[in-house]
Amino acid sequence: MIFDIGVAVLSVIAFLIVAYPLYFICIASISDSTLVSTGKVLLFPRGISMFGFKEIFGDSRIWTGYRNTIVYTLLGTFVNLLFTLPAAYALSRPEFRARRFIMLAFVITMFFGGGLIPTYLLIKSLHMTNTMWVFIFPFCVNVFNLIITRTFFETSLPKELYEAASIDGCSHFTFFRTVALPLSKAVVSVIALYYLVAHWNDFFTALIYIRDNELQPLQIILRDILLSNQVFQSGAGAGGAAGGYAQKFADQVKYGVILVSTLPILIVYPFIQKYFEKGVMIGSVKG
Repeated sequence: MIFDIGVAVLSVIAFLIVAYPLYFICIASISDSTLVSTGKVLLFPRGISMFGFKEIFGDSRIWTGYRNTIVYTLLGTFVNLLFTLPAAYALSRPEFRARRFIMLAFVITMFFGGGLIPTYLLIKSLHMTNTMWVFIFPFCVNVFNLIITRTFFETSLPKELYEAASIDGCSHFTFFRTVALPLSKAVVSVIALYYLVAHWNDFFTALIYIRDNELQPLQIILRDILLSNQVFQSGAGAGGAAGGYAQKFADQVKYGVILVSTLPILIVYPFIQKYFEKGVMIGSVKG
């Protein structure tokens, strides 16, 4: 019982350490910035004001950014999985003789690259600059995720499964679709989450390749709002009503931007979390 109590106490402490910063951002985004900066806001919001969210959602571009980011994230994640999963399965099969050479070629790209300028020239020659496809296809396979998925297929799919399926006339394509994927929900969910978060947080691609405001993702628009707010705050030294106004509400926009950009991912995560906690291979092979 003492051990169980100790584990419970440590779990609660670990949860509070992780959860409190998120909670603090929530209460700070609607609290008086002066009270926040002086340490008077710890557990409950004080001097409640929705100025930060009014500034963020008052910008009409925010909804365009949300729409674009959702499209880029969903379509991009689908394309990522469409290329990564079959490639990882093929590279995991011992009868595929070229797998070591191809895997070496993939790994080399993790350490050596052409650089920003050659990459930009390549994307431009493919006519993908200032289009939505620059978010989808040029970087559709992450080698680190490919290695994780390949390792999972190698270590968690017993060879007896394929042998039993091949006796019934099952090809590699059919085995991958009907056996490997259903038994790999854990790794598919993890890799999908990695890709999804990467697409959601991606702003560098838009910063380099996108000029059309109608194609800008959410992160770029939030960055513009944050920079505009910093410029507004820098005028606080002039004094007067404008200066006090800027000092009082500047941080609310900053905390609001953090909340708006991370909340959708926090909502999605609990639905995928169960695949982190359990494996689906248990009991798949009898005897």
